[in-house]
Amino acid sequence: MPDAVEYRPTIRQLPASERPRERLRDRGAAALSNSELLAIILRTGTPSENALALATAALARFNGLPGLARASFGELCAQHGMGEAKAAQVKAALELGLRLVSAQPEERATVRSPQDVANLLLAEMTLLEQEHLRVLLLNTKNQVLAMPEVYKGSVNTAQVRVSELFREAIREGCPAIIVVHNHPSGDPTPSRDDIDMTRQLIEAGKLLDIDVLDHIVIGGQGWVSLRDKGLGFAKT
Repeated sequence: MPDAVEYRPTIRQLPASERPRERLRDRGAAALSNSELLAIILRTGTPSENALALATAALARFNGLPGLARASFGELCAQHGMGEAKAAQVKAALELGLRLVSAQPEERATVRSPQDVANLLLAEMTLLEQEHLRVLLLNTKNQVLAMPEVYKGSVNTAQVRVSELFREAIREGCPAIIVVHNHPSGDPTPSRDDIDMTRQLIEAGKLLDIDVLDHIVIGGQGWVSLRDKGLGFAKT
């Protein structure tokens, strides 16, 4: 005989005190867990799992909200029970959150040193299994407007297109950027490719009137500032 299918109650069948929407209404959004908030965004589940179970599984699969935000549209669609509609809802909700932060200048992080950059990204990037490259977009006060991921995979002079790195900065009219990428090996020592790429970016930035303030490599629990080391940057 076939194995019995495990029964999971739908959200409607849960007691009112356990339903995410009702809890949000009665206690406020801050009282809800990430799984509950995501379940509200997903709205519905599958025949075998309710929206709360789907949300919990998705957060576990992508290692929490940061991983969920980094996931591509295709990766979200491939998650059990998601599909294009739910993936679009999740992506839209996360993007609204990012835009809300960027719309409030007093909430923006300010970069005064390489340590400030490390504080923003070290925890998130140190455990990545592939190389990821991000660009910090800065305004005239060195406040971070956004931190888009530009590359995932092999980060070297042969792979990185300069136009891709500056695209968002040009679009947003940013006067300065900081480039950050990780070494999955755990050793943050800049490679020859890292130094060559830095030189290329600085020269391109001069033509575009965009300052490349630093290139930071993250590895293990440490980081290296190429500007501080005088690697790729003219010594002052």
